Amino acid sequence: MGFAENGSSEKPLKFLIYGRTGWIGGLLGKLCESQGISYTYGSARLENRVSLESDISANQPTHVFNAAGVTGRPNVDWCESHKVETIRTNVVGTLTLADVCLQNNLVLINYATGCIFEYDDKHPIDSGIGFKEEDTPNFVGSFYSKTKAMVEELLKNYENVCTLRVRMPISSDLSNPRNFITKISRYEKVVNIPNSMTILDELLPISIEMAKRNLTGIYNFTNPGVVSHNEILEMYREYIDPGFTWKNFTLEEQAKVIVAPRSNNELETTKLKGEFPELLPIKESLIKYVFEPNKKTADVAA
Repeated sequence: MGFAENGSSEKPLKFLIYGRTGWIGGLLGKLCESQGISYTYGSARLENRVSLESDISANQPTHVFNAAGVTGRPNVDWCESHKVETIRTNVVGTLTLADVCLQNNLVLINYATGCIFEYDDKHPIDSGIGFKEEDTPNFVGSFYSKTKAMVEELLKNYENVCTLRVRMPISSDLSNPRNFITKISRYEKVVNIPNSMTILDELLPISIEMAKRNLTGIYNFTNPGVVSHNEILEMYREYIDPGFTWKNFTLEEQAKVIVAPRSNNELETTKLKGEFPELLPIKESLIKYVFEPNKKTADVAA
């Protein structure tokens, strides 16, 4: 669904992006440069309404992108002991930005999370039955996920917001510590569960196209299908490091070394694929955008 009141398509595109120091925010800027789209990074903190209004007044954007948020360092366990800081950015800040954008008749592309669901009796592992956009979040294991589910529910009231549920993001840059592949390749042990995931090299350009189309509402922003940790690491061994080895452990064993449980789920992508039929299944996208490009680098290095 598009934001019918927005007339920005008649003007040259100009994006205002929040999250300059973040991974997705940085990649967005590079994409805008490659596509010749004018963009600026917002300088305001999301919870500071006056500063947000000043940013929009000074930059006169056609669309706003929110790639800012608290995920925690080194991981979401940080949010368990920093709850006020997490609320301030993930809930208060995001809502304030959405409200200011609405008052300025602007579409907000909001990078959210799909880690607000977990497999259950109606959505069993390996069943191919994924959670849909309209399903009620059922994962409350981490405070991070609680805040994300909370703000998503409230944002449904804002007709100008496009909420993109990102999951376990992956990019072709295997040196980035935020990359899911990089993370699990460095873990001492990994669980082996199929999950929906987001290949940023393919999906971030789609988010820019979504802005151009003034799409709003919630989208499961992952590649179709699921892939397990072991399947990814097998690809890593095949394409990148033939000598790579890893060990598995159970969810019960994992629970002993983390503070907050982690979400595992499959998201239904019919809605996104209806808008972008060229979207590749997760395993095909992994090979095309991540492993094939890095294989050439690995061959040269060898």
